[in-house]
Amino acid sequence: MDGKIARILIVDDDPNICEVIKMYLENSGFATRVCNDGRSAQDAFAEYKPDLVLLDIMLPNIDGIDVLKWIRKEHETPVIMLTAKGETFDKVLGLELGADDYMVKPFEPKEMIARVKAVLRRFNTDSTSKEVLDFPELNIDINSYNVLYRGEEIKMPPKEFELLYFLANNKNRVFTREQLLCEVWGYDYPGDSRTVDVHVKRLREKLQGGPNWQIETVWGVGYKFEVK
Repeated sequence: MDGKIARILIVDDDPNICEVIKMYLENSGFATRVCNDGRSAQDAFAEYKPDLVLLDIMLPNIDGIDVLKWIRKEHETPVIMLTAKGETFDKVLGLELGADDYMVKPFEPKEMIARVKAVLRRFNTDSTSKEVLDFPELNIDINSYNVLYRGEEIKMPPKEFELLYFLANNKNRVFTREQLLCEVWGYDYPGDSRTVDVHVKRLREKLQGGPNWQIETVWGVGYKFEVK
């Protein structure tokens, strides 16, 4: 964070959970703000401008899914979803809407801190050793996490961008879903192959391909960024 203390917005309707999360985050050097419902979370997000949001799915007034949709309309701020359900539906829906990670309650505080640091690190990747990838009608700039497609900037959450960059930077190479989980999400990521499928689906909705490139499915294996 270039020496800046990262601001974390904690959104959960259980004050006890919030207090525990707040304590561990602040002990790890983060600044925090707490909200207990969706409407106040929107207000706090606009005023506090957090670097990351820990967002519970089940919230009063406005639920976490709708708060995530609201954030993604204008912002790429990393969001880690919290859910007590542990249901695949919740996880997949959150990922489809642009969440960067999720944790199922109850979780270990050390795991939470590790996830927060990992997501922030990915979002604030040092640009000095990175590059811009250029293809016909497509420009992928990891320095600024910007994607230009057919002359227009395409907004996408950090994880979608990182998947696109990884595939495009390894053009014509086929990767299994498990390899992509390891390379893009990290070896300790507990997700399954559906996570990769969801993100590829979202990328294809935003990028319909170009004159000589396409995100291809290799049936029975995985995916590749094909350049002819």
